Amino acid sequence: MRSAIRYWCDTFRLPDWSAQRIQNTVTTTDEHLLLDAIVAGKGAIVTLAHVGNYDHAAAFFCARGAKLVTVAEHLKPEALFKKFMSYRAAFGMEALALDARVIPTLAQRLRSGCVVALAADRDLSRSGIDVTFFGGPARMPAGPAVLALKTGAPLIYAMISYTESGIHIDFEMVPMPRQGSESEKISTIVQSSADLFAKGIAAHPQDWHMMQRIWIDGDFKERS
Repeated sequence: MRSAIRYWCDTFRLPDWSAQRIQNTVTTTDEHLLLDAIVAGKGAIVTLAHVGNYDHAAAFFCARGAKLVTVAEHLKPEALFKKFMSYRAAFGMEALALDARVIPTLAQRLRSGCVVALAADRDLSRSGIDVTFFGGPARMPAGPAVLALKTGAPLIYAMISYTESGIHIDFEMVPMPRQGSESEKISTIVQSSADLFAKGIAAHPQDWHMMQRIWIDGDFKERS
């Protein structure tokens, strides 16, 4: 809960932070994985869990010239959703509404050299991929895997953890399978992503602020 509260407190204060403060409060490991893709102009997909402050991370890279795109869950009331979209646009991030057109739009953005950042530890569509997560059955979205296979853009995992003064971001490539059908490849990629999420969360459990149910059982499957 402390991490979730810190996320919202920092998020509301972020528009008042100077560019220098944003830059000075972020450290990274292996950020070249993302920067190399940006320089190459071929786009990149960043997949992450709901950890740390991803808006702080987005502001950090937008200030350095990255063209960042994400997908936002449609919040209610509508005024709140529009406010949140405007907030992210203010520091350079394009936030798209989650709808049936979002995958083709994201693929187009990737081909134009954008970075697509997607929180992928919870399936909002209820048509995601079954994975094993911390030893239990869970379901996670196929979107990052589908985009990687569709566009050839690199899929990069990011773990955002809190530090005393800000955040630290660890980057790691998600391996791409070379064999199997498209559906098999998607399942393999989503499971690999889930394994990376679990590794990062296990190292920083206090910074994971997932407040919704993600593990599935018979009762959940019947209701979904």
